[in-house]
Amino acid sequence: MINKKILFSLITLLLVAITSNAANRRFTLVIDPGHGGHDTGAMGAFSKEKDINLTIALAFGKLVERSCPDVKVVYTRRSDVFIPLKDRADIANRNKADLFVSVHTNALPGGHIARGFQTYTLGSGRASGSKRGIVQNLEVAKRENAVIYLEKDYRQTYQGFDPNSSESNIMYEFIQDKNMEQSVALAKLMQRNVCSATGRADMGAHQDNLAVLRLSSMPSCLLELGFISTPDEEQFLNTADAVDRYAKGIFNAFVAYKSKYYGGDIVVPYKVTEPVKSTIPNIVPDQYKESETPVPAVEPVQETDNRPVFKVQVLTSGHKLSAKEKTSRGLEDADFYQENNTYKYTYGASNDYNEINRLRIQLRDKFPEAFVIAFKGDMKMDVREAIKEFKQNK
Repeated sequence: MINKKILFSLITLLLVAITSNAANRRFTLVIDPGHGGHDTGAMGAFSKEKDINLTIALAFGKLVERSCPDVKVVYTRRSDVFIPLKDRADIANRNKADLFVSVHTNALPGGHIARGFQTYTLGSGRASGSKRGIVQNLEVAKRENAVIYLEKDYRQTYQGFDPNSSESNIMYEFIQDKNMEQSVALAKLMQRNVCSATGRADMGAHQDNLAVLRLSSMPSCLLELGFISTPDEEQFLNTADAVDRYAKGIFNAFVAYKSKYYGGDIVVPYKVTEPVKSTIPNIVPDQYKESETPVPAVEPVQETDNRPVFKVQVLTSGHKLSAKEKTSRGLEDADFYQENNTYKYTYGASNDYNEINRLRIQLRDKFPEAFVIAFKGDMKMDVREAIKEFKQNK
């Protein structure tokens, strides 16, 4: 049995060998746009998760390629193709990646509403399965780092060291702990930089037993950009402005992480203009200011049957706006409804979804985060179900 002093020396030597190997080559970043092909991921009212993931992942990678000459960027996919989870991790492992970033979009079922950006790293988020996840990750790390044992001076450098011994497991557990430590540090940088750039709510960094992270052998994290199931976030995620902001926020977090742990070329983070403010309950965003743009007229709704009625929601307030407040925000002709002690202001009312969606597009300059909602009678309904019903009745 190797004593603790020798074991510590072996750990130090192994870490030095790994660090030296990394220092002698370009930093490798693997970017993984989640889902693809027949795997659409979460579905929004008008968009698919797989497309949002790919667009923002490629935009992030382009910034790295343009600004970081000492970084090699590898993508698990660059087009709308299906890649199994195991293959995504294998791509990172085969390329001996220094960092693995998987890009996803969140969703909630049944019309539930949530907003914000989240980051996940491998850890004990769930009581069941988490230990198995870490053990599997450890096995991958052991297999991928086995190249060290092919060094010509292996026996002299690591005297008495058996790769299959319990001491070997301790050493790899130590390395795996370092991977987890760096992954958590990256997650915190992602939360800070992405939320700052995009104006999304900070929903925190979490740990869980995620397969695509469990099977990789390097520091890694999975990003949940926002909620495609929440209408205003889906609208935002599909804008060119959002793509630019997410890409720059993720890039700035990556630069800070790489500078801290790996050094290399000094890269100045991208400056991001004042973030877009989200429309959230009990807050009237400052962006809703008086505008000279008139609100387009919409044909009145036909209430002769039980078809869904579509409207464009433009503003949420914690109190009923006075006539003066409505005028100052360009809401003179807006209607409102009350939900959860908040007042929500809308324009238009039609059984024709296409007509209301055109109105939303016309209102974008005045109300950038406007989105379509639906009612049946006096009850609000899931807009996705309403659109499905509208298509069936055409």
